[in-house]
Amino acid sequence: MVGITVRDLEISFPLYHGSARSLKKTLRNSLSGRFTHDQRERVVVQALRDVSFTLNPGDRLGLVGGNGAGKTTLLRALAGIYEPVGGSVTVEGHIGTLLDPSLGMNMELTGRENIRLRGMFAGLSPSDISDVEADVEAFAGLGSFLDLPVQTYSSGMTVRLSFGLATAIMPDVLLMDEWFMAGDASFRQRARKRLETLVSKADILVLSSHMADIMADWCNRLIWLEEGKIRMDGPTRNVLEAYLGHPLENLDKKDDTPDPILPAPDTAEPTICY
Repeated sequence: MVGITVRDLEISFPLYHGSARSLKKTLRNSLSGRFTHDQRERVVVQALRDVSFTLNPGDRLGLVGGNGAGKTTLLRALAGIYEPVGGSVTVEGHIGTLLDPSLGMNMELTGRENIRLRGMFAGLSPSDISDVEADVEAFAGLGSFLDLPVQTYSSGMTVRLSFGLATAIMPDVLLMDEWFMAGDASFRQRARKRLETLVSKADILVLSSHMADIMADWCNRLIWLEEGKIRMDGPTRNVLEAYLGHPLENLDKKDDTPDPILPAPDTAEPTICY
């Protein structure tokens, strides 16, 4: 049975230089109640607090919120990258992630070697690995670069390889961050079509994006995170309208206008990776 259960999830990050008076003052002013101390008297930032929800097959969950709200932290907790300080995360089923273009890549190996390693890690047979290799090679369009070390690739080439590989193996649970629509216009068009196929076949989707039309088309439920807590959880349209502060009639129009973009992050916040 495929499913996700999150109960009272709490994740905190220690700030090892947080005892400095100026830093403490800055964090206190900008992060309000998220700035505290752990049992070892270290200064910590509470990235997620009291987060609870359950997802079942067929659920398509979108995450919205400003910079530092906890969206990426939550995705990484679901992927098993971050360990909870409190509460629990239970994910049943094979997980596929689109969280970071270089996540899981060995930069010293060639693109082809990375494809084969990923296939072996996923438990695929030699014939299935060959099929994945051919699929990724055709999609990424890297030509002879596929046989060169990934560390020689440009950032765009790395995204194309990583995206093609991540979407070539069908998961039960698909976790996606907003980088998946990076790249030039031609790549975004091909990527979106490929993703729509993947999203339709995955049992559960959890997506973070600033593209309102993507959320409206792909998600049947949204969670609005604010300062590491759930501010609102409900049907996509209801949460989007509350988050944006206006109705979404424009999303019903299928024309050539640019994709609606959710509010930009508050750049006044300190740069802390959650």
